[in-house]
Amino acid sequence: MEAEALVRAPIPRDLEKVLGIESQSRLKAEAFTQAFLKKSIQRPSKHDLKSMLSHKAVILGFNKPKEEQSKGSRRRAKGLNARQKSEMRVFDIKAEQQRYELFLPLHQLWRRYITDLCGGLTSSSSPQSVQLKLLRADFHGAIISVVRSKCPSYVGTTGILVQEFRHVFKIITKEDKLKVIPKRNSVFEVEINGFVLHIYGNKFEQRASERSSKKYKAKGTMDL
Repeated sequence: MEAEALVRAPIPRDLEKVLGIESQSRLKAEAFTQAFLKKSIQRPSKHDLKSMLSHKAVILGFNKPKEEQSKGSRRRAKGLNARQKSEMRVFDIKAEQQRYELFLPLHQLWRRYITDLCGGLTSSSSPQSVQLKLLRADFHGAIISVVRSKCPSYVGTTGILVQEFRHVFKIITKEDKLKVIPKRNSVFEVEINGFVLHIYGNKFEQRASERSSKKYKAKGTMDL
């Protein structure tokens, strides 16, 4: 209403002569103000001018901050938990896929991966350096053999490692048999470019992803 009051105020007499105009009557000034405001202010048809110009509280809509929205979207995008994966049998290898020859290309990839990881694996390679790298390596695709175990039936079992879990190795033998070998109380042997690696299962009870980021002491937990 301040703008309306200013328009209604009379013009000082000294300014009337300078500007060449004269003050309008109160009624004329009011009519001009109303016409000017109606023309200048866009408003919904259901509201009149006086109610729009009066001071009233306005309730605005509330939008979640972007951070909260992003957190919610991350929660919705969360994958399956371990129990759900187990119930859906996500990690099961079908019977028709349990064939040794199907995993030979994986073994060749693993040999190249280990050779590159250890800088060539030559006779001049440092055993300690190779050992520390192998401790963090991924063994999916390696041909492993059980050389010692508290369960005599496991000794001599050899095959391509197709799955590694915290407590077990799953291997495919040349007879196309899927064997589940517990890591605990077993010693495994891996050969690569003349290097023979002994893996002590009791010290290897971790997932491959956890082992890759773990810091080991120089003496390690393997025999080369």
